[in-house]
Amino acid sequence: MTHNRTPLAGAIALAAALVTTPAWAQTLNLGVTGELASFDTSQVSGGIWESQILMDVYEGLVKKAPDGEVLPGMATSWEVSDDGKTYTFHIREDAAWSDGEPVTAEDFVFGWQHLLDPKNASKYAYMLYPVVNAEAVNTGEKPLDALGVASLDDGRTFQVELTAPTPYFIQLLTHYTAYPAPKHAIEEYGKKWVKLDNIVTNGAFTPEEWVSQSRISVSPNPEYYDADEIALDGVNYYTVEDRNAGVSRFRSGELDIMREYPSSLYGMLQEELPDATHMAPYLGSYYYVFNHREGHPTADPKVREALSLVVRRKVLSEQIMGGTFLPSRSFVPEGIHHYDVQQMPQEGSMDERMERARQLLAEAGYGPDNPLHLRLRYNTNDEHKKIAVALAAMWRPLGVEIEMINSEATVHYQTIAEGDFDIARAGWIADYNDAENFLSLLHSGVGNNYGAYSNAEFDDLTDQASHTLDADKRESLLEQAEQTALNDYAILPLLYYVSRNLVNPAISGWEDNVEDDHPSRWISFDK
Repeated sequence: MTHNRTPLAGAIALAAALVTTPAWAQTLNLGVTGELASFDTSQVSGGIWESQILMDVYEGLVKKAPDGEVLPGMATSWEVSDDGKTYTFHIREDAAWSDGEPVTAEDFVFGWQHLLDPKNASKYAYMLYPVVNAEAVNTGEKPLDALGVASLDDGRTFQVELTAPTPYFIQLLTHYTAYPAPKHAIEEYGKKWVKLDNIVTNGAFTPEEWVSQSRISVSPNPEYYDADEIALDGVNYYTVEDRNAGVSRFRSGELDIMREYPSSLYGMLQEELPDATHMAPYLGSYYYVFNHREGHPTADPKVREALSLVVRRKVLSEQIMGGTFLPSRSFVPEGIHHYDVQQMPQEGSMDERMERARQLLAEAGYGPDNPLHLRLRYNTNDEHKKIAVALAAMWRPLGVEIEMINSEATVHYQTIAEGDFDIARAGWIADYNDAENFLSLLHSGVGNNYGAYSNAEFDDLTDQASHTLDADKRESLLEQAEQTALNDYAILPLLYYVSRNLVNPAISGWEDNVEDDHPSRWISFDK
């Protein structure tokens, strides 16, 4: 497909206009690729765009620096017990909600209970399952007050009891599931506390206006402890689901930042707007799921290995996706803290691998008289379609017949969760920077284990790692677990995601980082 190209002279003029943004233009106009579900974190669906807005208006016990480093947030300091199971956080004395009420440990107790309350049916409640009784509370087996959290010292100290040592726990606290909730506002207004007339927030910004499917506007929170350090007068988050339209709005100067420009435009943008076009490594894996359930051809390891052997990832990365993804033979992406990624076995030349694949399929009972027929599901998107078509072409010389079925994302993931597929497209972006966040998806019985993969050795290694405090031993166990799954061809790793953003060159405080988190609290326009 060809795309219209703005003349280079026009692009240079735009770049000059972006650089000379007047110093008084302190409102940030940001294009995000979806609509926020709610300012109530228990009702959020998990979209990356939602994290951007929520990290600006709320703050947890910790927060992110521009480069992604974890910094003290509502907690100024904390201690961890020798057994790794008790965390004690000291809430800053100047922590306040936007109405001036103090943020206390009780707001964290209340917020975590609110998220886990089965009545709220939070899709992300499992993030807090390391906390004592969290799962039992979430399933309704135990009351909310059984959760292993406590407010001490008149609300100045927040204590958390974990079921087992959880080395990634501080990383987990950067996620919006660990934010506090304004107990006083929810008690006064009930479910209406999120209406803009009632809402209070504790982050650097607070909501002012919400035009559905168009824009959310926020202004600086005067009660924020670092209010004097906020450079922006406000932020407008524009819902821009059409990424091509978002690029046009950025080029016209209407947006200062556009998240996730289309990969197909990367070459053109890099040529015409080099200072504004960002692409960087990202903690995300693009992979295909094999269905391990009985009765599916992909339940046979020989079939999985044969399909894996003939995949040409560099072709996918460079020719199909124009260099906007990186080739991958691991599930855990590069850039994860304290971890060396493992590699799926792939030896020999392409001809040798093709011959080995044919042999494996013949041993599995497939050949010219009994061709292998597979149903491949992907969610509707031009990029996903291109990759599916390319893989079908790579498998065709083996005599594999691929039936492609596409549906919109919600239906797609619901269908594959029910097991109605042979191969299915999936992707995972890190919720926190730890290998466990990826490997847990292959543990027996986990909800997002779409292929129902089950390997006792893998489960044992990851279970051991979850109880291991020593960072090096834990790393070794997780690496062994990943290699076990890759040797078993549990899934088909294909690509690593990269972050793709258009950023006005006149902006400071934006740094590319592997989690692609960019709190507006640090952003300013150059004077």
